[in-house]
Amino acid sequence: MPSAAYVNTLFFGVYPYVCLVVLLIGSLIRFDREPYTWKSDSSQMLRAGQLRLGSNLFHYGVIVVILGHFAGFLAPDWAVDWALTPVAHQFLAMVVGGIAGLVAIIGLTMLIVRRLGDPRIRLNSRNWDIAVVFMLWLQLALGLLTVPLSAFHMDGALFETLTTYVKGVVTFNGGAAALMAGVPLPYKLHILLGFTIFLISPFTRMIHIWSGAGALAYLFRPYQIVRTPHTRAKEPIRP
Repeated sequence: MPSAAYVNTLFFGVYPYVCLVVLLIGSLIRFDREPYTWKSDSSQMLRAGQLRLGSNLFHYGVIVVILGHFAGFLAPDWAVDWALTPVAHQFLAMVVGGIAGLVAIIGLTMLIVRRLGDPRIRLNSRNWDIAVVFMLWLQLALGLLTVPLSAFHMDGALFETLTTYVKGVVTFNGGAAALMAGVPLPYKLHILLGFTIFLISPFTRMIHIWSGAGALAYLFRPYQIVRTPHTRAKEPIRP
């Protein structure tokens, strides 16, 4: 029977890199071989009203959650320590993450009810579509569960452990997995499910996340010159 240390290393030292490699290579292959499947498969034409509210709540909430995770776990120590103590950093993450996560899970719940409750949308939904939204719902629920649990560890030690682990994965620190040995189970499940969502993204509608990130390029794109038939009629005719 594998030892606890071996299982911990497998789940938190090896599995994250497997997920990230599959995410990167799988996304590139899908973009090259199946570019027309690179979309979110919107069902707006079938029922727009509930989609608009639920989608806005979910996307705005989850964007704040994702940005908060990047800022909270990957920001260099020198960029945070001058302004926040570890306790204040944890408290800020709990408040902002808790509110954003609650908004996101309310919106996602509305989308799930819509997808399963409308016969036309249910008929046009693939099994993976339903599996993905439930995985996202569970991930948000686990994240919200960690908020009250973190209230019992307000010394900042657990938050620092998780931050060090995430930075260790990003910086290829082989000993980072050992930090997760004493972490409570909900945090472990939250991390594992997060990497699993990365793992399946190239094969599901989650692939459109890349397009959302790529849309930031529009902020730096030069203006597009659009000529209407009316303006073209005024142009001189060249011989």
